This record gives sequence, C-alpha cells and structure tokens, in this order.
Amino acid sequence: MKPIIEVEDLTMAYGDKAVLLDVDVNLYEGTRTAIVGPNGAGKSTLLKGILGLIKPLSGDVRIMGKEYKEIQKEVAYIPQSGSVNWNFPTTVFDVVLMGRYVHLGLFKRPGDEDKKKAYEAIQEMGLTEVQDHQISQLSGGQKQRVFFARAICQDASLYLMDEPLAGVDIKTEKVIIKKLMEFQNQGRTSIVVHHDLHTVEEYFDHALLLNRRVISQGPVKEALSDKYLEIAYREV
Repeated sequence: MKPIIEVEDLTMAYGDKAVLLDVDVNLYEGTRTAIVGPNGAGKSTLLKGILGLIKPLSGDVRIMGKEYKEIQKEVAYIPQSGSVNWNFPTTVFDVVLMGRYVHLGLFKRPGDEDKKKAYEAIQEMGLTEVQDHQISQLSGGQKQRVFFARAICQDASLYLMDEPLAGVDIKTEKVIIKKLMEFQNQGRTSIVVHHDLHTVEEYFDHALLLNRRVISQGPVKEALSDKYLEIAYREV
C-alpha cells in the first residue's frame, strides 16, 4: 500500500494550548482507517489540519503527494454534526447537490447530470421521502445521512469524516458502514474519527491511535493492542 496522506512534524494549538505535538502519520490508500483516542486527544484537530481548516504551528501535509488546494475535488469532508447550522433554510436535495459544486466553474450552475448524481446519492442513503424537507426537520440519523449523501455526490477518492456515527440510530450506522465498505471495494479511502473502541475491529481495517501525539498506527489489531491502549488512555 502507498500513503494517500503524509503528515510530517505537525504541531497544532488553540491559542497557547498545544493540541498536537510533532505528529508523523502515514494514512494508506484503499483502507478504512479509524482515528481513535481519548477526548481531547486531537482527533478532529488532525483532520482540520490535514484539510487546512486550521493553520498548524509547524509541519507539512501532503495528500496524494500534493497540497490540499491542488486536489480538493478528490477529497470529501463530513464535519461533526454539532458544528453545522441546522436552522439554515435549505432542503435535503440542495445540501446534497452542494457536493457537485467543487466540480463546477465559479459561475456555472449545476446541470442535469449533477442533479442526477444528487438524486442517486439521496436514494442510496434512504432519504428519498425527505428530499424536499428543510434540514431542520430531520432526525439526527437523517441529518448525518444527508451529509454522507453530499460526500457521495461529490464522487471523491478520499473521504475524511469527523465522528459520522456519533449519536445516530442503528439503521443509519449500518447504512454508513456498508457504504464505507463499498468505497473500499471501489478503491476509495475513508479516514474516520471514531469514538467507540468496541466496534473498531468490526468496522475498520486500520487504526491511528492518538493522544496529542501518535501512539500507534497500522492494522487494527496491532495498533490497538492492550499495550498501546494503556499508553494512550493512562495519559488522560
């Protein structure tokens, strides 16, 4: 396997509080990789650093050997549900269609093919009955499926997801995991911040264990051995 994301000496902070310290990470193409660790370990911050949403104090990030801005069409991002303004007046269909905007020119409007891809993504995620609803009317599981459908609509090669399974119902969880497995079968890569250690081995094949620095990374059984978990969680 070859790295799809390479992070070298990444240090990130909020104000004067360091969150990540000299992080070196290789995340590999064609995997389903879980980023795990205790609360405050820097998991979400790492994703934001990779995407340039937060400027690091130091370090270098390469995605497919390039800077993010050069290959952003190939990278889809699903943020934490709690960070989204769900009262914004827009419909499910309009949100999903936003996944196509990265492929359009500055003043180009979505065409019939773009709308077809949005409808297909909505159908895949079981949202057809609510596609004309305002997003504020949705359940927690439906909201997460909307953003997953938007990522599908983008038709990316790499998916970065910040706790997509947090607070969702079992049906939504199974739909999302099934889709991650389909992505992998298509040669795509999923990097997922995940909170439940009990399901990591079932849902993912690789893991990155963090607690402000890299504790371990690799196949799930190796990266999440008792030895490494003790190191990560005793520092909480």
